[in-house]
Amino acid sequence: MQTASTLARVTALAVGIAGALAVGHVHAAAFQLKENSAKGLGRAFAGSGSAAGDASIIAVNPAGMRQLDGTLVQGDLSAISFKAEFEGTGRKPTGQPQTGGDGGDAGMIAPVPAAYFHMPIGEKAHFGVSLTAPFGFKTDYDNGWVGRYSGLKTDLKAIDLGFAASYDVNPYVSFGASVFVEHLTIELSNNIDFGTALAQSRVPGFAPGSADGKLTMEGDNNAVGWTVGGLFSPNDDTHIGISYRSKVEHKITGGDATFDVPPPAAQVLAVAQPGRFVTTSGKATVTLPASATISVTHNFTPRFTMMADVTRTAWSTAFDSVTIDYGSAQPDSVLDFSYRDTTFASIGGDYKLNDTVTLRAGVAYDQTPTTDAHRDVRVPDTSRKWLSFGLGWTPSANTEYNFGYTHLFTSDPNVNIAGTTNNQGNSLQGKYKVRGDVLAASFQYKF
Repeated sequence: MQTASTLARVTALAVGIAGALAVGHVHAAAFQLKENSAKGLGRAFAGSGSAAGDASIIAVNPAGMRQLDGTLVQGDLSAISFKAEFEGTGRKPTGQPQTGGDGGDAGMIAPVPAAYFHMPIGEKAHFGVSLTAPFGFKTDYDNGWVGRYSGLKTDLKAIDLGFAASYDVNPYVSFGASVFVEHLTIELSNNIDFGTALAQSRVPGFAPGSADGKLTMEGDNNAVGWTVGGLFSPNDDTHIGISYRSKVEHKITGGDATFDVPPPAAQVLAVAQPGRFVTTSGKATVTLPASATISVTHNFTPRFTMMADVTRTAWSTAFDSVTIDYGSAQPDSVLDFSYRDTTFASIGGDYKLNDTVTLRAGVAYDQTPTTDAHRDVRVPDTSRKWLSFGLGWTPSANTEYNFGYTHLFTSDPNVNIAGTTNNQGNSLQGKYKVRGDVLAASFQYKF
């Protein structure tokens, strides 16, 4: 069995598994969450770094704490409903139709919490604490689905605990900075077609789909990042916020790679490639991208305010390549990606019906970092348009409630995955029905 052909096929299979791992990491990280504020959601996050009265500005632009009134706490909870349903077909390496279902709804309904604390220090300084989830995504397909060799489950969560400070040079100019600790967790899985790999190596008794295995990868890491910003007010009614959030490099050194290999294939692989395809530790560096935001707020009247935001996120430099380093005899893999930098742009407004009720609305364009050439089943992402509405209620001088809703308008993204060593020659073609809605509520209390 230790023929050159067998060794070549099994080595190619190792590269394919590494590719599945890297794709899982990268595409999960490609989903950036803005859902840190019910008030912000109601106007499509226009004014996120310049509008008054929303404590989420502590995380976006710490210089904006100038516009928070006294000591306060704020809690936000968003619920994201994401639907992803596949329609299409797959092909085995032999050209025959692939077996399996459509995977069901791979999307999720996920809670995204956020919490903030602000306290003035003297007449010009401010201190703030934030707890947010800036990145996260999950897809989970039914077992045995037609695209199982490209992905089963992908789950990524990033949680930030930040500490911010700012200084008001005067009533019109403020500067601020924050340092945050980010906890990243990753879990992903996919099936492995050992039957195809061994059949192509002319090992008797194996055929495509006859010996499906499974790979599950888990890892976590803590890393530190920072945010800096400024808030500039040409007059009492106009505020311009500029902020920059650093990239965060997560060096996962204690990851776990679990290989489930069916017994016949395991016996062959133990002879052909000893020490490979066994449960082992792993290392990888996953970098979450930097972003820069320009935010403008203008009060046209005491009751009517308009806001706008533009955020540019540097995905391309964060995901230029990912290296997987296994703790076993499995060879390292270096994979290149072609993620593009993205732009998020929004415009929105507030209208005060009276002293206790405020109405909000906004629209946004949110560009995806993926392209048709690089989209896969783990995150079938597409650019989207936002339509947002919100309501604020202030029953007393100390308490404020806010509610926001956003519907995401999307096209149906295509997926065209060629049969390569990454998926043992199993191709997949089709498109997704992708839908999204977000609902959020918040409570703020001023001491």
